[in-house]
Amino acid sequence: MVRFIYCMLALFSLSFSAESFAYMTVTASIDKNPVIANESFVLTVVADDDVNTNALDTSPLMQNFIVGRTSVSSQTSMINFKTTRTTTWTTVLIARKTGKLVIPPLLVDNQQTQPIALTVLAAGDPKANSQQDIFISSEVSAKEVYVQQQITLTVKLHFAAELKRGSLTEPELEGANIIQIGKDKENETIINGRRYRVIERTYAISPQQSGQYTLKSPVFSGEIMMPSTRRNSFLSFGETKPVSVIGDEISLNIRPIPANYQGVWLPSELLSIHQEWQPSAQEFKVGEPITRIITLTAAGLSEEQLPEIAMPMPEGLKVYPDQAELHTGINSGRLVSQKIRNFAIVANKPGSYQLPEISIPWWNTISNKLEYAKLPAQNIIVQANSEQANQQAVISPPEQATTSNSESKTVIIEKNSWLQWLFLALWLLTAFAWLITSLLSKQAANKKQHKTTRVNDSYLALLAACKQSDQTEVLKLLVPWFNSISDRNISTLDQVIEHSQSPALSQAIQELQQSCYGLQSGNWQGKALLNAIIELNKHQAATQTPTHFALNP
Repeated sequence: MVRFIYCMLALFSLSFSAESFAYMTVTASIDKNPVIANESFVLTVVADDDVNTNALDTSPLMQNFIVGRTSVSSQTSMINFKTTRTTTWTTVLIARKTGKLVIPPLLVDNQQTQPIALTVLAAGDPKANSQQDIFISSEVSAKEVYVQQQITLTVKLHFAAELKRGSLTEPELEGANIIQIGKDKENETIINGRRYRVIERTYAISPQQSGQYTLKSPVFSGEIMMPSTRRNSFLSFGETKPVSVIGDEISLNIRPIPANYQGVWLPSELLSIHQEWQPSAQEFKVGEPITRIITLTAAGLSEEQLPEIAMPMPEGLKVYPDQAELHTGINSGRLVSQKIRNFAIVANKPGSYQLPEISIPWWNTISNKLEYAKLPAQNIIVQANSEQANQQAVISPPEQATTSNSESKTVIIEKNSWLQWLFLALWLLTAFAWLITSLLSKQAANKKQHKTTRVNDSYLALLAACKQSDQTEVLKLLVPWFNSISDRNISTLDQVIEHSQSPALSQAIQELQQSCYGLQSGNWQGKALLNAIIELNKHQAATQTPTHFALNP
């Protein structure tokens, strides 16, 4: 029996030694051949041993391929005392050009894979055996533009397979401002009898440098669901496949600003200016405001590029401009921006006034020449305001009356003594009541001033303690501060939580108590409590702000 055990151990050691001295083999394969340009395919490298996950060197692939995400997995199994170990690398590749390419040998721990011959077909090549599951199409509004002239790039992601996850990068153009306009749009389309879901995204691109540049299309990276290869579909899980696609690059010619152009550079296909009057009547009255609404509309310019609208006024008119309103949108695939500004005009005296011309220079990118958007000079008539004149006549003091004749008349007025005493008594009572009211108001003001000072002292001290995260000082100041901003006279933190009716303050006080008295006291920070105190103090100040009434003269 002992000899049998020794024999088994010897055989096991020999098999282990044989496995130790066996050479590792490395193989490489791709999931399809030929492939379509700008569409990803998967390169799989398998080593029949447990090796370092960083052992695969993918640098030889950089010359002809875009190397995407690489994932690594290891597996160990034992069958009939035979241990099998494998390490698998999965890399997503995109060919940089069409034609015949070769995936070069790859090195893994001094072992090389065999080269793989690859055929890359163009997207529209009839030799392609099947349509793409996912691809990107890109379109720009213009390929030859001026500096700072905005163009729109429309990117459409087509996919016929079910997406598990994915992300789309932004386009790239050297020396340009790129922003996304609006939200993504989703729709469906049928291409060559196959249904695709389409996600559409629009970008506004404003080049800042002249010259020849290449606009790089966005890159999509993600995973798509694949049909399961397992027989028992009830117990099998959905399998995914990594994918990456990239759109075609677009060449752009960026022209410089013309040498003969003067003024603010505004390259646009269309720039217009128009006005609207409120009220719409042609005659206005003194003292009544006249609203002039001027709207500037431009195609191919952002709202930040639109110039300021100035309106000089002749003497006798005053203008009060409002804040400009800015709007941006897409119309027929082009970026359209608007600037709307309201001007309130008030006349001091009646008469005829001429408003000067408003002229804005801009460069027409279609006709390649300088043009002007103009509002012509305009005359307005301001009439005298009869209501205002009557009001001034009522307010102005009456002139001294003059008699038409020189005769003097003597008027005898009989005085009633008891009415005089009655008026005197009422006047004294009124003066006494006014004196009492004045004294009470001063006392209330002094009391309020004292309370405000106390509020400010406790409030500022509490804010300082919260900023320093001083738990002891905060606990001491919370109740006095709350009493200073409310009419209640409380004495505990629980009453502060109950009467504050502020969830943020309640949560912050509970965290403070937990930090001070809990089983696991932590490093308490007073930022949350500080914000809650500031918000509640603002709310109390707004609700307690006194209303000032203006007394009639």
